[in-house]
Amino acid sequence: MVNKRNKMEVILIQDVDNLGAKNEVVKVRNGYARNFLLPRKLAVESSPSNMKQLEERMKQVKKKEEKMLAEINSVVAKLKESALKLGAKTGTSGKIFGSVTALQISRAIREQKGFEIDRRKISIPEEVKELGAYKANIDFGAGHTAEVEFEVVAE
Repeated sequence: MVNKRNKMEVILIQDVDNLGAKNEVVKVRNGYARNFLLPRKLAVESSPSNMKQLEERMKQVKKKEEKMLAEINSVVAKLKESALKLGAKTGTSGKIFGSVTALQISRAIREQKGFEIDRRKISIPEEVKELGAYKANIDFGAGHTAEVEFEVVAE
C-alpha cells in the first residue's frame, strides 16, 4: 500500500520515458526522485520559486509558438494566392520524362514565392507523370500542415 507521504512533486526538465514530458509537474516516489531524477538532472523539486520559473518558461514558449504560427499563416496565405507553375520536358503524348519531385517544388516555391522550404517537408501524395494540376502537402512541424497547388506545364 502506497502512503501519500512517500510521494514527491517534481518538475521535469527533460522528457522522461514512461513518466512525462519536459516542463510537466508529476508526483513520484521519494526514492525515485532523490536517487534517479534529481542526480541525473532530469527534474527539480516543485518549490514555489521553481514553479514561478516554470510559469515564466511556459509564457516564453507560448509567445514563441504564437509568433511561429503567425509566420506560418502568412507563408500559407502567400502559397495559396496562386498555383505554382512547374516546367517539364514532355513527349508527344503529354507524358513527362521522369516525374515531379519535392526538390522541384521546393525550387519553384523559392523562385516564384520567395520562401525557402526544405524539400524534406514537402510530400506529393500521387506520382506526377503527366501535365496538369496537382496538390502537394507541406509539413511545418508541430502539427501545422498546408496544401499547395501546382501545375505541370510543358517547357
